[in-house]
Amino acid sequence: MVAKQAVLFDLDDTLLWDDRSVKEAFQATCEAGSKAAGVDPAELEEAVRKEARALYESYETFPFTKMIGINPFEGLWANFAAGEQEEFRKLQKLAPGYRKAAWTQGLKSLGVDDEELGAKLAEQFPAERRSRPIVYDETFRVLDALKGKYKLLLLTNGSPDLQKEKLDGVPELIPYFDHIIISGEFGQGKPAAPIFKHALEQLGIEPEHGIMVGDKLTTDILGANTIGMTSVWINRHGAKRTDEIVPTHEIADLEDLLRLLEQ
Repeated sequence: MVAKQAVLFDLDDTLLWDDRSVKEAFQATCEAGSKAAGVDPAELEEAVRKEARALYESYETFPFTKMIGINPFEGLWANFAAGEQEEFRKLQKLAPGYRKAAWTQGLKSLGVDDEELGAKLAEQFPAERRSRPIVYDETFRVLDALKGKYKLLLLTNGSPDLQKEKLDGVPELIPYFDHIIISGEFGQGKPAAPIFKHALEQLGIEPEHGIMVGDKLTTDILGANTIGMTSVWINRHGAKRTDEIVPTHEIADLEDLLRLLEQ
């Protein structure tokens, strides 16, 4: 392995346990929906996720959100107040109606026609999500071990204000990084080669001197592979992969990264 000078990290579900934060926010909000309307909370979650996805994909902003890497459930709590592209202004206008419609239609698909309750749950979910900035147990141990030995860069897809808000929820994370790059500010998301090249320029290194660590094959790993950078796929849940996108290394836990770098 060529001597590495920098480690690039993805944020969501690599350092921050975003899936769990979203899951717990859904559970709390759906419990409230269940108490108010007598529906099954798990069924409500499934229904709202389904409606949210379909709605999100129906908007003219969908190709943009896909390119930047903003998923439908982020749209259920994002304000989209930042970002220079006009698409962010469209998203800012759409967001309140989108949230309300996803919850109202989710309820409706379970036989509950209650717009007022839909609106209430649509406001509860963002508050529940904001109150849950969850970090993996090993995140700080690993960053402590790397800081000072490597340049560290955070490369995250998403809306500028939402990603900053996630980071502000865990303020002690920010000082570890020499640079933080958010796709919504850059104007393109992973796996596009330009955002990776931009990251390397910021670090002042060649691709072979960097290592990209992330949980998504289709963004983190594909993008790193495209520009010839070592890619490390963190596969915490033992997901099976096809051989379409092959990471240089696969790890099950962030601490495995330390052993990998020592080799």
